[in-house]
Amino acid sequence: MFDNLSDKLDKALHVLKGHGQITEINVAETTKEVRRALLDADVNFKIAKEFTNRVKEKALGQNVLTTLQPGQLMVKIVKDELTQLMGGDAEGINLSGNPSVILMSGLQGSGKTTFSGKLANYLKQKKSKNPLLVACDVYRPAAIDQLHIVGEQIGVDVFSDKENSDPVALAKAGMAYAKSNGFNVVIIDTAGRLAIDEQMMTEIANIRNAVNPQETLFVVDSMTGQDAVNTAKAFNDVLNFDGVILTKLDGDTRGGAAISIKSVVDKPIKFIGTGEKMDAIDVFHPARMADRILGMGDVISLVERAQEQFDEVEARKIQKKIAKNKFGFDDFLNQIQQIKKMGSMKDLMGMIPGAGKALKGMDIDDDAFKHVEAIIHSMTPDERSNPSSLDASRKKRIAKGSGRSIQEVNQLLKQFNQMSKMMKMMQGGGGKKMMQMMQNMK
Repeated sequence: MFDNLSDKLDKALHVLKGHGQITEINVAETTKEVRRALLDADVNFKIAKEFTNRVKEKALGQNVLTTLQPGQLMVKIVKDELTQLMGGDAEGINLSGNPSVILMSGLQGSGKTTFSGKLANYLKQKKSKNPLLVACDVYRPAAIDQLHIVGEQIGVDVFSDKENSDPVALAKAGMAYAKSNGFNVVIIDTAGRLAIDEQMMTEIANIRNAVNPQETLFVVDSMTGQDAVNTAKAFNDVLNFDGVILTKLDGDTRGGAAISIKSVVDKPIKFIGTGEKMDAIDVFHPARMADRILGMGDVISLVERAQEQFDEVEARKIQKKIAKNKFGFDDFLNQIQQIKKMGSMKDLMGMIPGAGKALKGMDIDDDAFKHVEAIIHSMTPDERSNPSSLDASRKKRIAKGSGRSIQEVNQLLKQFNQMSKMMKMMQGGGGKKMMQMMQNMK
């Protein structure tokens, strides 16, 4: 996500990061390259030009030419402007109704049905809601079945009626079912439609008028770039929707839609889809996204994800084991499982400042821990509890049992020992020693 844009912005800002003489010409050249990077990312020319004009104006207005660190100041200006361009602050979802009604709209293939499931799962898990999914796509043959499969995956009820081919009547029936069965959120999945199809656009407007939703959301495939922005404008003219959902941001997308859609339709991006799994949904934070685009990572989101998986009782047990030098491979395996629940490895690594650039071009598999798990599972319970008992013959047996090499077994043991020492130092306050050890680790 945004890899090419990040690279080009980094190169554009590099000229002001050196110690050479900074001139107004340098600033003009830098903003020209920033504009070129935005255009390559499929940002509308008018938006890109206005953006760089604001950056240039602020840079010169804040005496970037005479500051001791002009490069850092310029990066901050670009970051602040990117944040404002994408909406400024994160926007929450309106759940004021009883039940709260959320109407999903968008083109065919934009990912509405899948995202309806993700949103229902998010509201159930994070907001303690009891959502109902309502199937109102009567045109795509497998749409209703797909929504039922999604609902089953996440443990959310789905209302449908294959005998009824009127989406407006279906939406009303779904509302009545929700009210009589105690659901406090209703998510209505509608058929994909083209903005030029007047009959279909009238139909979704009729659904909206019939159910009076608290949120009408426009789901758009971010892979379509500038076309996504134009489509959003056409839909907004008819529906006056409340917010945008950007799907498939984990793909090879240039990012133009994410950067410029708010500026065109003046509606916030509320959520983004970051993968295929049902928990691959994030609230859209413009400032955090600007950080990631500029290669600064997203430590706040990383910490939030870690806190969601953090088990306080388990943490205390681990702490006691570390203090008594009893931290074993079963505990290590448990930590791996918690990391895996946080999301895809590629996404997590992208949140670490500087890691995106360091790992550029590398294919980070979600099964990155598979060989580690195989090695640990090939150990006996006693070996997992007492790693120091692993002699040469045991290592040979473990390597054979896991289908890995002796070198990989040794490497895992070395990393495990280093991690154990670091955890011990963290408890003992040995900050300097720990930093030295981290610098020596790969």
